[in-house]
Amino acid sequence: MRRGGGCPAHTEALPIASSSLCILAAVQQWRAEGRVAAWLHIPILQSHFIAPAASLGFRFHHAELHSSTLTLWLGEGPSRLPGYATHQVGVAGAVFDGSTRKVLVVQDRNKLKNMWKFPGGLSEPGEDIGDTAVREVYEETSVRSEFRSLLSIRQQHGSPGAFGKSDLYLVCRLQPLSFAINLCQQECLKCEWVDLEDLARTKNTTPVTSRVARLLLYGHREGFDRIDLSMEELPAVYTGLFYKLYHRELPERYKAVTAAD
Repeated sequence: MRRGGGCPAHTEALPIASSSLCILAAVQQWRAEGRVAAWLHIPILQSHFIAPAASLGFRFHHAELHSSTLTLWLGEGPSRLPGYATHQVGVAGAVFDGSTRKVLVVQDRNKLKNMWKFPGGLSEPGEDIGDTAVREVYEETSVRSEFRSLLSIRQQHGSPGAFGKSDLYLVCRLQPLSFAINLCQQECLKCEWVDLEDLARTKNTTPVTSRVARLLLYGHREGFDRIDLSMEELPAVYTGLFYKLYHRELPERYKAVTAAD
């Protein structure tokens, strides 16, 4: 738990009254120092601090597996503290083999309607979307693949599957490195390599899958440069950090354009 001065080192043994006095003393010190906000990180085994903190005005910001974080706005006016994560990110992999014109699809187990879709799942914290797509495809089908591009992004708000938060669902184009299927029995009912044109025409698929199948068909016929959002790693404004930017391919002559050009 992050705390101010005057708190004992072994806080887990404090009774409720002592906990409240400890937090109150810390808040008074932070106000005197001119701080505008307080963040209280409480491990799950020290959860007895939550009630005293709430009585002093702290509110939940977020919780994780082994801790919760509370905040208290100390500045003037309404709180300007940022909220916690508002979106969950799901990623699917459209594994397309150009030589056979077949694409890998699955049917989820435990669904009311078993429709063909691309294998995928939620991205892990700190995981790049391309890595998520490759991992999820392998976990569900045992097919190995590599990331080629980002194809589409779906945004949906108030999603029941996202605990009422907003949901981002990204579909990546993947290149197969293996073809033998060994589907995950716990997650998948069926898994097949299907003809891309058949997938684009069938009604037994999700709207996103149908649209992406048509994108793949267009890219296969006219060139994937027309549909791909490629990835480039660039340095962030924070020293030592990098980010990945996804966009249509930029010709080399435009990457070096200066103000005088």
